[in-house]
Amino acid sequence: MVTKDWTQLKVTVPLSQLDDLVAVMSMVNNNLMIEDYSDIDLKTCYGDLIDESILNADKTIGSVSVFLPAERPFTDVMSFVKGRLAAIGVEGKFEIIGVNEEDWANSWKAYYKPLHIGKKMVIVPKWEEYDPREGEIIVTMDPGMAFGTGTHETTRLVIELLEETVRPGMRVADVGCGSGILAICAAKLGATCCRAYDIDPVAVRVARENIADSGEENVTCDVSDLLKGVDLSDGPYDLICANIVADIIIRMAPDVGRYMKDDAILLASGIITERAEEVIGVLEANHLEIARRCDDNGWCALVVKKK
Repeated sequence: MVTKDWTQLKVTVPLSQLDDLVAVMSMVNNNLMIEDYSDIDLKTCYGDLIDESILNADKTIGSVSVFLPAERPFTDVMSFVKGRLAAIGVEGKFEIIGVNEEDWANSWKAYYKPLHIGKKMVIVPKWEEYDPREGEIIVTMDPGMAFGTGTHETTRLVIELLEETVRPGMRVADVGCGSGILAICAAKLGATCCRAYDIDPVAVRVARENIADSGEENVTCDVSDLLKGVDLSDGPYDLICANIVADIIIRMAPDVGRYMKDDAILLASGIITERAEEVIGVLEANHLEIARRCDDNGWCALVVKKK
């Protein structure tokens, strides 16, 4: 039960990582509260005008808060931020203000209902009952604290594109897999081998649980720092998913072609619209061709092919 009209999500990081945190939090909402006391040292002049707690605040850290409507599932937002921070190597301290502690683990479940995506995919929470209609493909999920429920535009865009691009027999890699939802969807759509990877061990654990529940024996999940641990023992892939952030896609651009067959597709998502052209420019500079661009509510997903 939410006790206030607004829920405050506050994340604290070392001061050197504050700019990265601001960039990620701005993906949730541009109205941010930023706390950085590193430049305040007024005890000698105007100390009597400054609150003692501010004067004595830790100058080595900074915090960013975003305020969410009480009806919005804060855990999905928190998982999104955690996933994006993990992707860029930032580990923050998370605080939720405005939610009863006893409701922390389960309050978000009230907002997570069966979700229809594309023409036939239906994402169904593990605790919900759903009677599928003819032709629907059901993906049962318990995302826990791993980002990826299908409710966010970035995930939804990729699932819709998977419906259009996955063909029977494809080999698929999902880099930055979160809950494992994309790899599971690809398997449900007919991919023969799906390998999911995430830098966060918690996400890998959650993804493995979801994979086991899905019954898809051709899906695996392992820890990997972006492409470094992606298995190439059977050769490059037909399709790669990277639902991460613009900076990480840019960082992957010089190397991702080595993991793609000559006719392979890269589905790149998690890109805020303002940075889409920058990402496109870097991908094209690395011998990759933009076949299609999809935009939804300030987010961009790209269908990318090897030149």
